[in-house]
Amino acid sequence: MIDIAPITCGASALGLATVASDGSVLDVWYPSARLATNPERHADSDQPDDEPAPRGAIHGALHSTLYEALRAAEREDPIRNVRTVVTDTRIDSLADPPATVEDAYLRLHLLSTRLVMPRSISLDGIFAVLPINAWTSLGAVQPDDVAAARLRARAAGIPLEVHGVDRFPRMTDYVVPAGVRIADADRVRLGAYLSPGTVVMHEGFCNYNAGTLGASMVEGRISQGVVVGDGSDIGGGASIMGTLSGGGTVQVTIGERCLIGANAGVGIPLGDDCVIEAGLYVTAGTKVALLADGDRTVLAARDLAGVSGLLFRRHSLSGEVQAVPHTGSWAGLNAALHAAT
Repeated sequence: MIDIAPITCGASALGLATVASDGSVLDVWYPSARLATNPERHADSDQPDDEPAPRGAIHGALHSTLYEALRAAEREDPIRNVRTVVTDTRIDSLADPPATVEDAYLRLHLLSTRLVMPRSISLDGIFAVLPINAWTSLGAVQPDDVAAARLRARAAGIPLEVHGVDRFPRMTDYVVPAGVRIADADRVRLGAYLSPGTVVMHEGFCNYNAGTLGASMVEGRISQGVVVGDGSDIGGGASIMGTLSGGGTVQVTIGERCLIGANAGVGIPLGDDCVIEAGLYVTAGTKVALLADGDRTVLAARDLAGVSGLLFRRHSLSGEVQAVPHTGSWAGLNAALHAAT
């Protein structure tokens, strides 16, 4: 099983915040973030494990250069009725819940830049911290100000498109991780963790605090809190149950080299080399007949959580959900599609 260790150190970053006329912060972009120390993290992190957090004269020069570049980007935006300002954000411990908009955005950046893994830092209460914004082609706008902003934009001869109204923006407006393909950027939220070699197709989706720990094909839904192991394929229309909106408290992990078939779904952790056939949704309470070594045992699917080498299928005549030992390969990912470069 995939083991994700909690991270308790702090983090810091210089960023550019969007501040509304009432003084509220709408969003923050951090072009470069750092952990206060170097805890263990996944091998594809963009910061080498043996690299200490930058200090001293070199760090001071880099900090000063970035600060001046961000200062040059500060401005008043009369169309959106906002201003952009430099912010210096510091978090004492990532084990504590996010306290401010700046804090929350830094945590989401840490995830999408692959400096921390999903489920390794606290995001408790993040919905209460993040504002709901209208995400437009010109940047974040307070929802009540969209109509006026559109009028001001038209008067200036500038088109204004609203891509969505939500707390979370799309990841690619803030972070574009190396070695990843995303067919429809609207379907990946900031705070998603996508490893090199991952392909997210047009109908694929990845929520914040979730993602892939290796090369994966994502044509279905990776919900909040879900992690998918290397070499696994989430088929078209497939869904992995998260912990939001009645999903319970169990955070689902999909092991390595698994296949969740088209329009299938899963609400239990899977070990390595598991297959769920197309169209079958396996929840924790699903009654499953385990067929092994000539024996037949009926149990709840939750009792098979984390077991490797299982094929979940529905008997075509009886309709019974069955789990049978799975050997061999389901063909695996096409290496040419998942090359990181």
